[in-house]
This record gives sequence, C-alpha cells and structure tokens, in this order.
Amino acid sequence: MAKMIFVNLPVSDLARSTAFYQAVGGEKNPQFSDDTASCMVFSDTIYVMLLTHDKYRQFTSRKIADAKATSQVLLCLSADSRNAVDDMVTKAQGAGGGADPGPKQDYGFMYGRSFEDPDGHHWEVMWMDVAAATAAQSA
Repeated sequence: MAKMIFVNLPVSDLARSTAFYQAVGGEKNPQFSDDTASCMVFSDTIYVMLLTHDKYRQFTSRKIADAKATSQVLLCLSADSRNAVDDMVTKAQGAGGGADPGPKQDYGFMYGRSFEDPDGHHWEVMWMDVAAATAAQSA
C-alpha cells in the first residue's frame, strides 16, 4: 500500500474553507465529513482535513497559530504542467485566497508559485520536468 498523507488544518469558517478547497481541485469526501470537519481529497494519497477550531483542539492542547501572522509549515502540491501551476493559483485567488505570498520560482526545468487559503495557510504548487532536472545535475 502506498503511503498516504493527511494534512490537518484548523479553519475559522468550515463552509468557506470547504468551498475554497473545492475551487482549487479538492473533492469533499462526505464519508469523513460532518459539521466539524471536511475531508478534501486531492489524490489517492493526499487528503486535507479541514477542522473547526473546536475539533482541532481535540488533537492537541497547543495554541492554534494564526497562519496569517506566523508560519509553521509550507505545504506543497505537485502539478502536471506550468499551466496547471498558474491555473491552481488563479483558482485560489478567485475563491478568496491570496496569490503568490512567496516568490515565484522559475528554473526552466522547475516552476512554482504559491497561494494562501482564507485562513492564511501557505501552499506552494510546483511542476518539474524530472528528465531535464536529472540532465542538469549530470552536466
């Protein structure tokens, strides 16, 4: 079985966050969603659990960070092309997120941009031509 990742994010408005993540390509799995959580599926191995603050507090006694003011983690999703990178950032901005809170990255064989969700969680989107990257390292 392939390893899976479940990213758990505290959100201030579950409905708004669910709509945002649907706009950038996540599919809500109703089997693992309720009025305190939305399970957003990005692939067979990538899930984002959006949790109300009360639900999130069931898993930790630590203070919930304000992601608009502090940074604890940078999350990154791969994309199939440069255009797919731009498309996801455009969708994020159109759904109420912020575009490019971090610098754009363009190395020819690798291209990346970033967005923030409405709660300030920072996501990067990267495309890489693996063959070109390997050739560049070999040169």
